[in-house]
Amino acid sequence: MPDTFLCEACGAAFSLPPSVRQKYPDWRPKTCMDCRQRPAASTAGDLATAQPPAPRGRSVTSTQVLPVAAVLKRFSGGPATGVFTDGSCSGNPGPGGWGAVHVRDGAIVAEQHGADPQTTNNRMEFTAAIAGLEMLPPDARIDLYTDSMLVVNTLTKWAAGWEARGWKRKEGAVKNLDLVQRAFALARARPGVRIQWIRAHDGSRWNEYADALSTAYLRAEV
Repeated sequence: MPDTFLCEACGAAFSLPPSVRQKYPDWRPKTCMDCRQRPAASTAGDLATAQPPAPRGRSVTSTQVLPVAAVLKRFSGGPATGVFTDGSCSGNPGPGGWGAVHVRDGAIVAEQHGADPQTTNNRMEFTAAIAGLEMLPPDARIDLYTDSMLVVNTLTKWAAGWEARGWKRKEGAVKNLDLVQRAFALARARPGVRIQWIRAHDGSRWNEYADALSTAYLRAEV
């Protein structure tokens, strides 16, 4: 596999870390990381004038794939206690990753991360939430933070109704049913865990950390 690729969106040359090439030897990305994280252009002609999204909060992780050590040095905001989960995907569908970290008073209690060579962003978000819930005992009283509103709404509003209807939505099948059922069962078994939404890329230290775990598959270092 070539070491260097040419981005079809901006024309820039870019490369993948050796660890990524080793994990996904047949992956030939068409766009660089910066362009994959920009809003999609409506036409081919728009690519020449498309601009990167405006910075949100004080985070740079919306445009850079930072290792966890850099995140800890750069960010200090947000809640200091909780379970923080995040998922990512390059291509959607495409290679993806997930991460979860349990923190108490700013100290890491436990963390996990993983990757899938062919997945979607939503599957990685649910996988991260499952990992985060599995870190906790049934009597835990703590907040679990995710920047996926889909995960929050599914586990706190929709899943109970879907279950009552035989795991069916009024609009059709439940997407990612295997992960939804598993996450909902874990959440229901932990009634003291509040599943909360947190804004992505807004400088919250442990949300940024979970994001870094979820993108570890793109780097040579976690």
